[in-house]
Amino acid sequence: MDFRRPLREKSLGKVFDYGVGTMKRKAAEYSTQELTKDSLPDFEKLLGKRPAPGAYMCWCLYHHRAGSPTAGKHRQSRVKRAASNREEKRELVENGRSHGILVFSHGEPVGWCQYGSAEELPRIDTYPGYRKLAGERERDKLWRITCFVVVRTHRRRGVASIALEAALDAIRKKGGGLVEAYPIVRWGSYREYLGTVSMFQKAGFKIVAPFGKNNVVMRKGI
Repeated sequence: MDFRRPLREKSLGKVFDYGVGTMKRKAAEYSTQELTKDSLPDFEKLLGKRPAPGAYMCWCLYHHRAGSPTAGKHRQSRVKRAASNREEKRELVENGRSHGILVFSHGEPVGWCQYGSAEELPRIDTYPGYRKLAGERERDKLWRITCFVVVRTHRRRGVASIALEAALDAIRKKGGGLVEAYPIVRWGSYREYLGTVSMFQKAGFKIVAPFGKNNVVMRKGI
């Protein structure tokens, strides 16, 4: 099967794209907002809903770190680790070192996309399979898109695509450059939070290299 070509199914007069997880319809009910000190409570409210496995524990810090947490943090209980990560995320946001897009439905946060510079999100650089590719990249400023979260009741409605579009617009306003993503090649693979190939292809990204068994590196210049 060619996983680059999304499966389609007609139902109730609509076309469903399993690769992207969106209904082909207008998403007028959704709006977006950058993560800032003012919108931080909305981000915390979203993750407080435990919208995806591990999200409440991680607080989208995994890619901010160049390596694993210290041994002390590993010994903490899950509750204490979550609280510690939440505080660390707050500090990053308050210091302008964490970026992302919140998606709202009728005033309620329902989706999230994390983006940032390579310096801000260095974890990818530690992967052995990425190091050679990193040496070949262009000299443009490098941006990364590393995480998507959507609450269960709003999945398959294009929320991730809306967040991605807003993230690219935010990057463009910050001067643009080369944008990287690391999506899965088939739904059901580990690390689904990185998005899907078909979603990024529709946004103009191109596959440049494999990234482990189930992911690829994709790039787009803006």
